[in-house]
Amino acid sequence: MSTLTRPKTHTVTTAPVTLRGPVRVLLRAHRKTLWAGAALLVLGIGIVVALRLWMASAKERCADGDMTPCGGDYLPSYARTSSELFLSDGGTVLLLLAGLIGVFVAGPLIARELESGTFRLAWAQSVSPAQWLAARLAVPAALTVIGLTVLIAVYRWGLWALRGYPYSHVTHWYAPGIFPGTGPALLGFGLLAVAVGALCAVLVRRTLLSMSLTALVLGTAALGLGQRRYELWPTDFRKSAGALSHDQGDWLVEMGRLTESGRKLYWEDCYAADPLRDINACMREQGAVAYFAEVHPASHYWPLQLVETGILLALAALAVFAAFRVLRRLHG
Repeated sequence: MSTLTRPKTHTVTTAPVTLRGPVRVLLRAHRKTLWAGAALLVLGIGIVVALRLWMASAKERCADGDMTPCGGDYLPSYARTSSELFLSDGGTVLLLLAGLIGVFVAGPLIARELESGTFRLAWAQSVSPAQWLAARLAVPAALTVIGLTVLIAVYRWGLWALRGYPYSHVTHWYAPGIFPGTGPALLGFGLLAVAVGALCAVLVRRTLLSMSLTALVLGTAALGLGQRRYELWPTDFRKSAGALSHDQGDWLVEMGRLTESGRKLYWEDCYAADPLRDINACMREQGAVAYFAEVHPASHYWPLQLVETGILLALAALAVFAAFRVLRRLHG
């Protein structure tokens, strides 16, 4: 007597497709670039640490860390002035670095795959176009936030060292070469760079052209914010019958004279009319009776940083939304 056994059936369960696979492939394909970015991060940290140690060693011998008669002799070290030279434009360097991240996203990361057609291989393996683009946005965005956060902390640490020197001249928080690299606005610009790079890539789908367009857009945004930064938060209005004095940490935006009716008179107007004329006499002839100044005190640092960050994040969100819409319209 024989018994018939029912063959065993194996049920195949398919796990939902997530970003894990595309992210792993992306990291493996661009590992050389990631190592290069890590090397730049270590190099930037090393430069600031070296300058900080150099200043600390010089300060032990001379009060200002530079050329001071210590023990009756001049001991030149140039530690402070050299550090000021490097750190005074550190914010600009970090801004350029954030912009380069966007250029990389626009070029090798997205546009090159769209141009060569290699994106079809990923899309044929149960990866939707939206997941494909999301991975190419999430990975550089996360690495950008982590890397720039570390560089901001290190840069601020290096700048703080200059506060202990009596003759330092680069500790002004509002300096155009310092302000962009000391707060969250740099993170906002980095995320905007990633978003703009992705948008330009899916729009143009040509590597060099999308990289150039990304650089142009980011450069315009950085220049525009840099020139109009003082308008992001209301200034403090100060009025006095005599000449106004300002704290070292005040960002002087505008100054001039006031008439009895409150009309503002600016020094530039008198100087433009006649450069050789006495400006004070010119002001008095127009009815000037008091002095005024519009300033951003040091307490406005965080409002300015946060407003600029909000603007950059809003632009980044708009660019991301546009990139997904363009990709969906072109490829479904």
